[in-house]
Amino acid sequence: MSGERLVDARGLRCPWPVLRLSRAARELGGPGRILILADDPIAPVEIAALCEEKGWRLRSDPDRPNAYQIAIDTEA
Repeated sequence: MSGERLVDARGLRCPWPVLRLSRAARELGGPGRILILADDPIAPVEIAALCEEKGWRLRSDPDRPNAYQIAIDTEA
């Protein structure tokens, strides 16, 4: 099952945003996109590290602070 997921991790402190992102990727079960909303100041660093480790593409939106789009091109 592939597609898109929204992960609202606002108000959660690390490592919870990254844990929620990992779970959403597993639930995708293949290629897809995840939009994660996270406002912990450490979240961008941890999200970027997870994406680098997994080979996922990460994009932030300058018009939407605390919003990060992750593209998963291979099975999670």
